[in-house]
Amino acid sequence: MPIFAGVPFPMDTTSFLGIKNSQEFSSNALEVFNFQYRNNEVYHEFCDFLGIVASKVKCIEDIPFLPIEFFRTKEVLSTSKKPSLVFSSSGTTGSNLSKHYVAEISLYQQSFRTGFKLFYGDVREYCILALLPSYLEREGSSLVYMVNDLIQLSDHPESGFYLEDQDVLAQKLMRLDSQGVKVLLIGVSFALLDMAEANSFQLMNTIIMETGGMKGRRKELIREELHDKIKLGFGINTVHSEYGMTELLSQAYSKGNGIFYTPPWMKVLVRDTEDPLSWHPEGRSGGINIIDLANLYSCSFLATQDLGKIREDGGFEILGRFDHADVRGCNLMVL
Repeated sequence: MPIFAGVPFPMDTTSFLGIKNSQEFSSNALEVFNFQYRNNEVYHEFCDFLGIVASKVKCIEDIPFLPIEFFRTKEVLSTSKKPSLVFSSSGTTGSNLSKHYVAEISLYQQSFRTGFKLFYGDVREYCILALLPSYLEREGSSLVYMVNDLIQLSDHPESGFYLEDQDVLAQKLMRLDSQGVKVLLIGVSFALLDMAEANSFQLMNTIIMETGGMKGRRKELIREELHDKIKLGFGINTVHSEYGMTELLSQAYSKGNGIFYTPPWMKVLVRDTEDPLSWHPEGRSGGINIIDLANLYSCSFLATQDLGKIREDGGFEILGRFDHADVRGCNLMVL
């Protein structure tokens, strides 16, 4: 019989940060699956509905993936601890928002801090400028929490958020860049486009990172067109991207061309759109499933509404979203 939310995790809760290879990942993932099957009532009932026998799950391809829609209507928890934070998605008026009940905020902090260091190095080397108006205008954004933490860790006196005053931001950006300061400008797509069209930059020391989404402010663009406009306006050669969502405590990053890579404790699989229990090989498009081992106390095995494909080098591309899915707060380019 399951003991929902009553059994402690048998390993170090941050052991996922030390994963070095696929074998260690698989071992950790199976350990987390068994823990969440025993302790997460929502996930347990979902597995039972599919007829999954936990003892027969021997590899990650055997693990069932919970549709992220469950985060809209259920408290997806694998612990009896009271959540220390609740992250919520953006969404249209009247829609059910996804809510991620986070029992151990330190797992989120360690995941995004370590992930950032893996991809970009020491955060203290950067001045971080954040152009996230649609996220700052609401509560419960996991992206705002992450960026705010990175801003504090950067310890640069001019790091900070900007809401609508883009003229001040533009002047600061040009000044810092001309001084040789390493700048990371992270912004929502529509705000970056507004800024690119209103100015003529030639940046040499700045990384522009888009987090996706027009949020109803502008017409949706395919990724190539969006990035071309941003590159032209900011005078840069590549546009970086962040792939994350409310239901995840880890992020994937792209350093150009829309090719994302995950940290070692995160893995993307591609499911058949007609048979969600079957998998597609590299190069073939389908539904994106994600294993995020930082989601220890919620659910680490999620079936998203994004469409994409995996590359031979382990990277992945996001090609769009299922037609019936709402536009929500995660990175996607509509085709």
